[in-house]
Amino acid sequence: MRTLVLNAGYEPLGVVPFRRALVLVLAGKAVVLAADDVPVVATSLSLPRPSVILLTRYVKVPHQRSVAVSRRGVLRRDGARCAYCRRTATTVDHVLPRSRGGRDTWENLVACCLRCNGQKGDRTPEEMGWSLRVRPAVPSGPAWVVQGVEARPAGWAAYLPGLAAPEMA
Repeated sequence: MRTLVLNAGYEPLGVVPFRRALVLVLAGKAVVLAADDVPVVATSLSLPRPSVILLTRYVKVPHQRSVAVSRRGVLRRDGARCAYCRRTATTVDHVLPRSRGGRDTWENLVACCLRCNGQKGDRTPEEMGWSLRVRPAVPSGPAWVVQGVEARPAGWAAYLPGLAAPEMA
């Protein structure tokens, strides 16, 4: 069981085991915002099992965290849909191929299905007569920086804004 930890300003900080969350609540360092149906029962007390906790004091994050480029991240950003045909994507494609100097950056990587990736090869979308249906960009928002929110309970959605990738019109 995992618990989402929110800073005093309601921005997500991380995901911890529910036991760690209970320690924070019992120490008065956090309050429970959302709990599961099954309580934690001890001999002398019964507590709700925290799903989301809020720290009582603001924790300053020492530096601006950036989102590392990864295959999983690109697929998540693009909703696991091919940037060319919108079918289910299982691979990642370089818009400007690596053989032509394309880099492994958020702006140059898109989710792609096997068929389109094989057809495109080392050509650009323009050479194929294709257009991108999504604009590749660096994902933003605190939910992208927090580790462990990929497989999240439904109760966390209200505390993790900005997970859906905008599509091009």
